[in-house]
Amino acid sequence: MSTINELKSDMITWRHHIHAHPETAFEELNTTKFIIEKLKSFGINELYTEFAPTGVVGIIKGNKDGRWIALRADIDALDIIEENKIAYCSTIPGKMHACGHDGHTATLLGTAKYLSEHRDFAGTVVVIFQPAEENEGGARVMVENGLFERFPIEAVYGIHNQPNMQLNHFYVTHGPMMASYDVFEIKITGVGAHAAAPHLSKDTILVATQIVNGLQSIVSRNADPLSSLVVSVTQIHSGDTWNVIPQQAVIRGTVRTFDAKIQDMAESRIKQIATGIASTFEAKAEVDYQRRYPATINYAKQADIAIKAAKNVVGEASVIIDPNPSMGAEDFAFMLKKIPGAYVWLGAGQGANLHNPAYNFNDEVLTTGVEYFIEIVNQELGK
Repeated sequence: MSTINELKSDMITWRHHIHAHPETAFEELNTTKFIIEKLKSFGINELYTEFAPTGVVGIIKGNKDGRWIALRADIDALDIIEENKIAYCSTIPGKMHACGHDGHTATLLGTAKYLSEHRDFAGTVVVIFQPAEENEGGARVMVENGLFERFPIEAVYGIHNQPNMQLNHFYVTHGPMMASYDVFEIKITGVGAHAAAPHLSKDTILVATQIVNGLQSIVSRNADPLSSLVVSVTQIHSGDTWNVIPQQAVIRGTVRTFDAKIQDMAESRIKQIATGIASTFEAKAEVDYQRRYPATINYAKQADIAIKAAKNVVGEASVIIDPNPSMGAEDFAFMLKKIPGAYVWLGAGQGANLHNPAYNFNDEVLTTGVEYFIEIVNQELGK
């Protein structure tokens, strides 16, 4: 039977293979095939693939009956051109594992191998290899397709590596960990005209700039200063040449918060500001507002379990309790909306940030991640 340290070289090999063959949302066919082959080689044969177009769920039963818990890893890559010069660099042009999901997958594979060989726990562990975390909500798809109705899972746990946080330190909150993720698109329609005759236009460029300015008032004048809210315009598209006032313009952006009431307010104000300003300039604005991911909010009981597990792995001094949450988003939130659980960050030390073309997962945290997951199983299901 393998010890956790003996798994390290295997996990590094698996991680480097996945890194070299990145696949993006719902295209992770080869990644899923690789995971299934590994799980079967560990003797885990109760596997399910029907909860998403890609991804796999494995069932590991302990030596005694008991409760069910789940451990989750995301498996997808990003549309980024890799800049690393490493032996296992991406072989797929324009795609790379720039968020560490290759490491998360290798960690959960290592955990699955260990649990398959050490079944001295009372209950069942469900390992969830989830596709499409980046933008497309693979967790939502799995939840909507009945993952938690099919299996009586009582709690779910996830890890995300965090570069530029202290190496092999855990960070855990008792509430909001990451923000909700909404997007908006504002289509402005006016009247185009020659740039030399602006009086004949209903100028969409002018309208767009006024709307962008107006949107900044939502955080400063509509949200409680003690609440967290981000409204960011990230795109403006309009016009094709120097001497034409364009008839249309498009503004796109994102909204982040931890509070559903603030989320409601932000959506309402974006629509009011956009349509109101456009009307003032005799133009028209149509707003498409989409709520992509809810906020990732840990349950207090499961956060305490996560904290105890982390302390058992790295020591009390290396567990940071209730750090400031992130305004980034994570589709693990859909699982936490359905059942209790906890999501933690694992510090990966100094390096390029997530979603950077020079990012590379730190292999030194692989065994720490496995040890943490095993401790979660010990805490939840006993020995």
